[in-house]
Parts: sequence; C-alpha cells; structure tokens
Amino acid sequence: MIIPVILAGGSGTRLWPLSRKHYPKQLLKLFGDKTMLQQTLLRLQGVPHLAPSIVVCNEEHRFMVAEQLHEIGQQKSSIILEPIARNTAPALALAAIHARTLGDNPILLVLSADHMISDVAVFQAALADAIKAAELGHLATFGVQPTRPETGYGYIKTLNGAVTEAAAFFPVAQFVEKPDLATAEQYLAEGCYYWNSGMFVFQTEVFLRELQSQSPDVVVAAEQAKAWAVQDLDFIRVDKESFAQAPNISIDYALMEKSRNVVCVPLDAGWSDVGDWKSFWDLSDKDTAGNSLIGDSIDIGSTNTLVFSQDKLVATLGVNNLMIINTPDAVLVADKSQAQQVKSIITHIEKQNRSEHLQHREIYRPWGCYDAIDTGDRYQVNRIRVKPGGSLSLQVHHHRAEHWIVVKGTALVQKGEETLLLSENESTYIPVGTKHRLSNPGKIPLEIVEVQSGPYLEEDDVIRYEDSYGRS
Repeated sequence: MIIPVILAGGSGTRLWPLSRKHYPKQLLKLFGDKTMLQQTLLRLQGVPHLAPSIVVCNEEHRFMVAEQLHEIGQQKSSIILEPIARNTAPALALAAIHARTLGDNPILLVLSADHMISDVAVFQAALADAIKAAELGHLATFGVQPTRPETGYGYIKTLNGAVTEAAAFFPVAQFVEKPDLATAEQYLAEGCYYWNSGMFVFQTEVFLRELQSQSPDVVVAAEQAKAWAVQDLDFIRVDKESFAQAPNISIDYALMEKSRNVVCVPLDAGWSDVGDWKSFWDLSDKDTAGNSLIGDSIDIGSTNTLVFSQDKLVATLGVNNLMIINTPDAVLVADKSQAQQVKSIITHIEKQNRSEHLQHREIYRPWGCYDAIDTGDRYQVNRIRVKPGGSLSLQVHHHRAEHWIVVKGTALVQKGEETLLLSENESTYIPVGTKHRLSNPGKIPLEIVEVQSGPYLEEDDVIRYEDSYGRS
C-alpha cells in the first residue's frame, strides 16, 4: 500500500500579491483549470497500489482543501489540521502516525502541494525506482537534475556521481544549503549535485524509527497531539497544546541531513517549486520577445516581461525584465532579478498593520465567498456568492443593519420568525439585532448584493447561534 502524504501548509509569500496567508499558492489555479493541490494528486493517477491520501494543512484552509479534494473525487482522503505552524518534520510525523492506523507499514509518498511537474510519465517512472528503494529500507528522496546554476534551491550531493543507466538511485553524501552563484556553477560542473525537491518515499516504520532516533522530541509531541485528536466533520483535529511542544523544524534538519540511510533518485521531469514570480515566468507561455501576458493586457515593445492581471487593463510600453502583478487590492511591480525578495514586502505590510498579506478582497468561506466592492463611512457593499446547498450561520449583529438584493438564483432567508423565498430582483431588510440566516436551496450559485450600514462594520460583530460547518 502506498499512501500519498501531501504537505499543504505553505504560505507562498514570494508569490504575493496573488498568494496570501489565508489563500496560499497551493490552493490557486496558476496553470490550467486545476489548483496546484489538485494537480499534485491527479498526477498520481495510474500509480499501482495507491491508497487515499493524507493531506496536512493549516486549520484556516480546511474548507477550501476539503472542497478541492471533493472536486477531483478524493473524498476518502484524510485531512489533518495543524493548529499552529511547526514546519515539515512535525507535520510528517503526524501523517506517519496516522498512517499506522490505515495499513501494515504502508509506504509513504511525501509531496508538497505547490510543485509543478511537466512530464508525469517520467515522474512516475522515477517514483517506481523510489518505491523499490523504500522497499529495501531506505529513505528515498528525489534529486532534480539541475539545468542551470540555481541559487534559490538547496542541493543534494550524491556519492556515486551523475546518474547512469545501471543505477536507479545513489547514496546521499550530504544536503547543502542554497549556494551563491559561483558555488552553484561549481556544483553544476561536478555533476554529482541535484536540486533538493523536498519529495520523499519511505516505509512508515522506517521513517518513524529513524526520526525517533534523530529528533525524538518531534515524535513525542506528534504522538501526544495525535492521541488527543478528535474527528470534526471531514477533519482530524490534533491537540493544539501538545503539538505546540514540537520544535519548529524542517524534515531536512530533523532527519535527512543526519541519517546515513538516505538515497537520491535522480529526476528530470520538468520539476519546479514555483517559488517566485521568476519561476512562474519560466513556466509560462511567452511571445517572441519573451513576454508572458496573462489577463487583460496590452504591450508595445517590451521584452522578457511578465504581466499578470486579474481585474483591469494593464498596459506596458518598452519595459524590460519586469514582473507586473495586478490583483483587485494590490499591484506589484519589480525587476525579475528581485523575485526572491518579494517576501520582504510582507514584512513592511505587517509593520504598517495592513492586511493585504493575509487575504484578498474576495474572502472565501465554507458556504462560498464575498467581495467587499465598496466601503465608506458607516457603509459597506459586498457581493456575496453562496454555493448550492450552502448556508451562512444563524446569526445576529448589534451594530449594523443589512439590505440584501438577489441578483442571481434563489435565496432562502430566515429573518426573526419569518421565512422568505426570494428570487432575482427581490430584496429584504435585516434590522439591527434581528436573528437571520441566508441559504441557497437551489441548484445554481446564489448571488446577492449586500449593503451594510451602521457605526461598526467589522467582522467580529457577529454572534452565531447555529452553524453547519462547526464554526464557533
């Protein structure tokens, strides 16, 4: 039995302003009509002996993760919620401890939810080699064949040099940190260095035994957190206090760099971690001048430039080597050479107590989403979309009234003791202090325009009496 373990807790800060803390890159449709999480799972189709996956994600992303898994028929997946971020070693320990309950020492295939692989057939062939290594008791990792002296990746040095047809995997001599350009060029020339992909294959018990030997505090905290876990709808909620005792450490530092049982399976399958906008540009289709123009854009005379626009026209004229990323509430303009430094903008946003690093203007909820399209003194206008069968909580506000106008679909409205069924172009008014609920009983999405008015319009002015999604 092979269980995919998908690590989906990253924040993707270098892809800001598209990737945000509450809606990170692994949940976005960057390439094609599937999200990166969905593509990670779909590229495993056809792998023999594949069991339902284990997805480890941030608690705040749980409903989006569950919905995306359901969209691709992965309802049987286990979703483990990290109550706080503790890096990849504790997350993997949780997944392995859970995997013990699912089979007799299953093989774990550990993947990040935010990587791209263009040649699935080559990847699956390398995976078959990694599974053979795991069956022999090794901790197998995928080393990506470098195509350039990359300074943004860590490297793996193997003992046996470059790959040959006679060897499917090599012992690992050491893991090395991100190098400077001169060192990266040296690695490329030597031929025994590979990019560290962060993907692994190993037996559950081998992994836990070695992790216990090298970083016992990680295993102890994960076992305690899992022992006190509870099932909540589709999710496994581990004990927060116990999990907080785990060190904040990556699996490389906790185990892989210390173990003498790690082997490297070379991989040349068009892999990228899409770690920044330069990587995104590398993977995107380009015109003859090297420009990648995505969304509503006009260009005259530019070269090697990326334009990504979500909601308005972006016009470029004679620029070179730029990244221009437009979202409804933020615009990034930067030279591609600064792609790795985008995360520093997040630090400045946080210092100014702003929220653009946390969430988009469009906010996602388990029932659908809403977009704050206009805000002023004592009023806010939202566009609300409710999925078929979705329902907001039964709630009350003490400082604001609401006016709802249906623009698409059918709304079932509970207002005090009344129950109303509203169709397109019909509306209702919710006075301050009135218990109310909005639901979509139909088969198509419900869209309404909401006008809030009052002296205080923040989201914490809500008291929930009932909720279909277990929110407090």
